[in-house]
Amino acid sequence: MDLFGSSFPQARRVAQPLADRMRPRTLDEFIGQEHLLGAGKILREIVNAGELKSLILWGPPGSGKTTLAQILANAAGAICVHFSAVTSGVKDLKKIIQEAEELHRLGKPTVLFVDEIHHFNKSQQDNFLPHVERGTLILIGATTENPSFEVISPLLSRCQVLVLNPLSTADIEKIIDAALRDSDRGLGAWKLTLTSEAREFLIQQSQGDARVALNALETAATLARKNGKDIDLSEVQEALQKKTLRYDKSGEEHYNVISAFIKSLRGSDPDAALYWMMRMIESGEDPLFIARRMIIFASEDIGNADPQALQVAVAAKDAVHFVGLPEGRIPLAQAVTYLATAPKSNASYKAMLAAVNDVQEQGALPVPLHLRNAPTPLMEKLGYGKNYKYAHNFPDHIVEQEHMPKELEGRKYYSPTESGHENQIKQRLQHWEQQKKKNR
Repeated sequence: MDLFGSSFPQARRVAQPLADRMRPRTLDEFIGQEHLLGAGKILREIVNAGELKSLILWGPPGSGKTTLAQILANAAGAICVHFSAVTSGVKDLKKIIQEAEELHRLGKPTVLFVDEIHHFNKSQQDNFLPHVERGTLILIGATTENPSFEVISPLLSRCQVLVLNPLSTADIEKIIDAALRDSDRGLGAWKLTLTSEAREFLIQQSQGDARVALNALETAATLARKNGKDIDLSEVQEALQKKTLRYDKSGEEHYNVISAFIKSLRGSDPDAALYWMMRMIESGEDPLFIARRMIIFASEDIGNADPQALQVAVAAKDAVHFVGLPEGRIPLAQAVTYLATAPKSNASYKAMLAAVNDVQEQGALPVPLHLRNAPTPLMEKLGYGKNYKYAHNFPDHIVEQEHMPKELEGRKYYSPTESGHENQIKQRLQHWEQQKKKNR
């Protein structure tokens, strides 16, 4: 934590993982994030100018957030302190600020790199504000979570948010090749190569994470070297074991995946819907959460086009609750394929929104007298229930009678579509309208 020492040590290379040894030292060595580092792009211009301001770097693991912070600090001639929101506290921050203030008086800037800044609560984040405002510290926060949800607004307003993308397959391939060639920091001295199958599998399983790719490559290379051969698929598979799916049940990815799931159902794509459902289940999502969303979907997006959809969704919820996992996946999968292939209509949902809008805008409109019950003589005398037409006393149980408040007479909310069972409802309503006209 000493400002006058290095927070990113270059020594102890033997003990360092390959991902740390191969960490880029300049922008020319950095691979990926061209939308930020290309000619004329913001980070390239910041480095060229040597003038650094507070930033929030938002991106997935292994996309280069820590590396970029160090490169930016070096370019600005600043001391860079690596501060972890997981392992460090307010006491550590106070010591850093004291030393930063001393350096600030000497004209030396201090970059405070806060890794996983989203782990700080809002009151802890408040501690940065006055020092960022005074320029004592240049804050670079790194987060894998959407800063709109995880970083306090006053801090966001004082930092520029830059979004880092997962590295492309081409980027990961370049990083792997650089590590295999580099005899100083990488694996070049071992003179190993990757088979095409091993290369493809390593790139695919890395999912844009350079750290995963390099650390798996190092383990696979160690295994291959021990066996006296090049790196093949079996060594890479052994090195990776089973990769944990990237999915935070309380973070943005949670909302991204459930959104993809619902939109796949709505788009009548059973294959995609099954994929996103299994992504959630394999990542540890509560299956009852998925079932609840399916129940909502059955009413909101299918509705009366297939009234049985709601029954299927509720039955799937009951089944998974009763059976549990892993067998509970089976009724969930059945419900997913049913909902995805069912006819769709949001007419009931739209009708509900329209009715809510009138309730909110018009307030508590009085119930028409003819629709009110008259349980007492006084209420009957006041006209409660007068002229009410009992539907069962009319042909087809249809009666020409206004059931809306006077201010909303003639208002229509529900417009059934021609999809599935709702087409029958539409024809029935049209028939009733014709009957009403005949009975006038």
